[in-house]
Amino acid sequence: MNKKIQNNAIHKRKYKILGLFLFLVVAMGIFLSSVLKTVTSDRRIPNHNTIIHDRSFRGSIISADNYTLSSSQKTYQAVIRGASIVPEKKEVFIKLFSIYSGIPETDIRKRFKNRKGKEIKSNIILSNSITSRHAMQLKSLAYKLRKLGVFRSIKNRNGIEVLYGLDIIENGETRRFPLGDVMSPVLGYVGKKSDGRYTRPEGKKGLERKYEKHITSKKNGYFKGKRDVVGAVIHDKNSVEIQRVDGMDLHLNIPLALQRRIELMIDAMKRRIDADEILVGVMESKTGKVLSLASSERYDPAHITQKDIPALNPKFSEYPYEAGSVLKPITLAIALDHKVVQPMTVFNTYNGRMKIGKRRTITDDEKFDSLTATDIIVHSSNVGISQISWELTGQEFREGLLKFGIARPSGIDLSRDLPGQLKPLRLLNNNMHRANSAYGYGMLVTFAQLFKAYSAFNNNGIAVTPRIVDYLQDAKGNHYTLEPKVGDMNAVSKKAAEQIHDILLEVVKRGTGVKARYPGLEIGGKTGTAHIAKHGRYVREYHSSFYGFANDKEGHKYTIGVLVIRAKGYHKYFASQSAVPTFKNIVRILVEQGYLKVDPKEVLEAQKEEPLYGNEESVTEQTVPTPPDIPEPKRKEPAKKRSAKELFHIEKKPKIKKEPKIKHDLKPQPKPKTTVNRSTHELFEDLF
Repeated sequence: MNKKIQNNAIHKRKYKILGLFLFLVVAMGIFLSSVLKTVTSDRRIPNHNTIIHDRSFRGSIISADNYTLSSSQKTYQAVIRGASIVPEKKEVFIKLFSIYSGIPETDIRKRFKNRKGKEIKSNIILSNSITSRHAMQLKSLAYKLRKLGVFRSIKNRNGIEVLYGLDIIENGETRRFPLGDVMSPVLGYVGKKSDGRYTRPEGKKGLERKYEKHITSKKNGYFKGKRDVVGAVIHDKNSVEIQRVDGMDLHLNIPLALQRRIELMIDAMKRRIDADEILVGVMESKTGKVLSLASSERYDPAHITQKDIPALNPKFSEYPYEAGSVLKPITLAIALDHKVVQPMTVFNTYNGRMKIGKRRTITDDEKFDSLTATDIIVHSSNVGISQISWELTGQEFREGLLKFGIARPSGIDLSRDLPGQLKPLRLLNNNMHRANSAYGYGMLVTFAQLFKAYSAFNNNGIAVTPRIVDYLQDAKGNHYTLEPKVGDMNAVSKKAAEQIHDILLEVVKRGTGVKARYPGLEIGGKTGTAHIAKHGRYVREYHSSFYGFANDKEGHKYTIGVLVIRAKGYHKYFASQSAVPTFKNIVRILVEQGYLKVDPKEVLEAQKEEPLYGNEESVTEQTVPTPPDIPEPKRKEPAKKRSAKELFHIEKKPKIKKEPKIKHDLKPQPKPKTTVNRSTHELFEDLF
């Protein structure tokens, strides 16, 4: 019995010892884990290391003549703690902050109160968009305010007295457009994307969107190392530096001098003919390099307003419309390529009126019993071009249009490139539908598509893709060229292209494009005046266009396109009264800027004609702010204010019994007035 009691006592002691041992193990584990957590945790003790961040930038957009059109700059946030300002010195702080930041005092005072009108004691964000220049000034001000005793110590949550001052914190990157509305909407605009507390620009339209992947910031940099007693980073073998990688710069084919000259010209033309918008383009016929792409509807990408919304989308590739008669040379080119007609093949044009079936009738404005294929284009005969299209099958006609790039993306380097629309084969097999499409109705094209298609007539049958961007450049100066998604197209044979080339010359010599003639240059093109359809019906509104080329004897070849949307001036909706004079003005500017070379005597002869977009002063009188990175030109004496009649040399019109029809624009013009011959240098000064 005693032995049993003794055994129980031994077991009890054993369990007690085991329990004590386990307790000690657990306690030791808790102790060690606590020590480990303390060692690895970020303790609030003075750190001997510091990091200087160097955030990367978005690339710039630069013109062919090296002007910055779009660039990035850092923005800063100004933060103050409301309770930290000595009440008696609050007005001093507000006045000084207003002077250094450029923000009105009333706006700063509002920041110190909440919606209920009570004073805010916590952190107050005075501004989120301080520029680098103002940030430097405000950092200096923060130091001076401390010296003046504007700030006082306040207790934080832990009861520790802390002196809060004015903090200037880097918070993002913003996009600047120093030249205002120049080259919009081609440049496009940007939105914002947030990366934590840091905000960066993001392309939304135009080149900013198209090249977002290439110009956006690549990699942030930083410098890390030990700090000295004043907080400066010590440069030694233990410090680490990572270089930032900025986005690549876009270098354009478009020179600013030429672009701005053309923009001011189409602004004047828009007012003269009372149009909704004018689009123009100039490119090298051989290379596709776009030298100008301009719209009269522009906006400042840095300050977009409600009225700017309709102009945000670049219409060059995002505005499909019915082309009208400018499609006739393309139809004939397809027929010539298939050898079903020749330039001198004669067609019966039925005195300008031809019936198709019992209900349908095709009419012409000029009445001829018969016309050759060449004269069908010269006199823009709907009846004649319809019969030419019937020489082709529906499939041949459709495939021919596709080879010119119709109903396909043009490949132009803008944010969107709409394909347009072409009738399906089952409809094009029908004579009426094929005839309708042959003169540009019942189909949708874009400016960029026709711009590209017409380059084939000045480039041996090769339709070149318009290229706005020349190359991309990284920080090391390396150049990169991106191949377009849609390349050049072999539209027609060289022979057919040359035949159309010669026919387009005839259009300017004796057809609807006579107002485009320029002494000493080879000018060709085709007019088009097409009704606009609304709600399934054609209304009395028009698209007027002229696509063609201008060449000199030295081998410079340019494809030029003009589209006028809804010209409302008296009879100005005719292409010969709106698009053709605009084309002529572009040629003049190309000569003035030295892109086309003409004999000086022939230049003087051309300048004796009446100014088609007003005199030179009508352009220079417009207010164009001088951007900060362009030298201020010598200012001339302001021109005397004149009436609109004096501005555009408008004389009293004699009474006319009967107005000319759409194609009868060959009557002699009024006696021209002379203009002062000005140098290219003077013209460049007038741009700004």
